[in-house]
Amino acid sequence: MKPELAQQQDRPPEPHDQHAAPANCLNCNAGISGNYCHNCGQETRTHAPSFMEFAHEFVGHYVALEGRLWGTFTRLLFRPGALTNEYLAGRRKRYVEPLRLYLTLSILFFALLKFTNTEVINLDAKTPQPAAEVAQAVKQEAQGIRREIIANGTVKDKEGRDVMLQETVRSKSPRMADAIENFDKLPAERKGQALSDGFFRYGPYAMFALMPLFALYLKVLYLGSGRRYGEHLLFALHTSSFAFVMFAAIKLIPEDNFFTFVLLCWLVGYLPWAMRRVYGGSRSATALRWTVLMMAHGISLAIAITVAMGAGVATAH
Repeated sequence: MKPELAQQQDRPPEPHDQHAAPANCLNCNAGISGNYCHNCGQETRTHAPSFMEFAHEFVGHYVALEGRLWGTFTRLLFRPGALTNEYLAGRRKRYVEPLRLYLTLSILFFALLKFTNTEVINLDAKTPQPAAEVAQAVKQEAQGIRREIIANGTVKDKEGRDVMLQETVRSKSPRMADAIENFDKLPAERKGQALSDGFFRYGPYAMFALMPLFALYLKVLYLGSGRRYGEHLLFALHTSSFAFVMFAAIKLIPEDNFFTFVLLCWLVGYLPWAMRRVYGGSRSATALRWTVLMMAHGISLAIAITVAMGAGVATAH
């Protein structure tokens, strides 16, 4: 850096006419003509900001300039598949980026569950009598098996063969065996807390990891359509973002009512409508693909949540 430029930056700014355009940019010192510096883009006419200007700048950035936020949400919530089609058509600058939209809504959704003290699993809840009897019978059977394992380290299978359960689990994964033993020693309240902690801590990552898999399902279901994998991933991000909004809205409704029913119907009908708008095809073909997609994604979702809760078990103490 030149010595004279360094000295100029170190000294306090000199007062100038706030309404007159200076000859040089106050930010980069480049020669200017007009309302904006051609070098750095800063406005040439500067003055001490007022509170109203701060408010205008905030609203302008997040509402007006980000008026794309409103365009994004109106298409996302009320026109299934339209946001994806707009993005694929190249009209992207006017809408929020798909990944940014997904991550923001995902964080807000899990934060809502966390701060509303949503009970993911309740191991203290009273079980209805028939189920309680079955649970008691299973518990007694499990205790018998456990005593047999403690006695000789084996248990008989249905064909009378010895099965080395405890040693097998410990030899394969000693850390997992220790985690399971530690979890088993916890009271019911702490077990439920550990599972909930796992869900909230690892659930967002598990849900995000499902996006490429969801796109892969779409790729397989629409083989021969000419669609690239990235297009399916875009569709997955948009539809998942919509699901986060719907689940959050349902969560915020105090009691089950007609509005909840309407939201659930819209949640169920949104995906096949979006699929038909983006991918085309007949109603029957779309319904068949939607059924297969829901089955595959439902299984993947159950596994992902189980893994997230299992991570909570592994870190419980």
